[in-house]
Amino acid sequence: MDELREKCPWDSKQTFETLRHLTIEETYELSEAIIKKDLNEIKNELGDLILHIVFYAKLGSETGAFDITGILNGICEKLITRHPHIYGDTVVKTDEDVKQNWEQIKLKEGNKSVLAGVPNSLPSLVKASRMQDKAAQVGFDWQNKEQVWEKIEEELSEFKNADNKEKEAEFGDLIFSLVNYARWLKINPDDALEQTNQKFKKRFETIENTAKEKGIQINELTLEEMEEIWQKAKNL
Repeated sequence: MDELREKCPWDSKQTFETLRHLTIEETYELSEAIIKKDLNEIKNELGDLILHIVFYAKLGSETGAFDITGILNGICEKLITRHPHIYGDTVVKTDEDVKQNWEQIKLKEGNKSVLAGVPNSLPSLVKASRMQDKAAQVGFDWQNKEQVWEKIEEELSEFKNADNKEKEAEFGDLIFSLVNYARWLKINPDDALEQTNQKFKKRFETIENTAKEKGIQINELTLEEMEEIWQKAKNL
């Protein structure tokens, strides 16, 4: 990396800001490889992410802010502090106990809010899930999933009865409640939605391919024809 920063015109121009969107892109590429269960691609994408970490460390060292040693020491210290059940005398019985301890330790470390660790730049669905999970770790939660379902029904009723100005806000409340219910069922809402996205894509592409086989454009199919192909695609 030292050599790249010195000799490569592109690498020498990079900053934290210019690398940020590229890092996000690489993270999504890793996510896609994991979804596909492509171990070779996972290996490749992890390499790309490690490159970014080394790059950020180099940028930090150039200003004297931090270096790779400081990064690694910092995460090691954090892991030791956040795992008192391994490196201390705290007793835990479940993974939920571990998560609760984690949040409580963060508060003792000076974090101003339980939700402070949830980045504003997260996709909204993921952010909702993380905020609810963190709030639950400090006791702000429903007593059972039946109560959560009742909340969904309440929000659905409010959405149906809302005027046009209120529809968007009520729809957001409804989605938020559904995400919470998913948490109670131990379903990752982002993964669940992506599975549905992929099902829709596969079935819609079947409609496109059928139209192509007939030598016509997809918009030349009637809605009834599309629906018939769609139903058949569900059984493929």
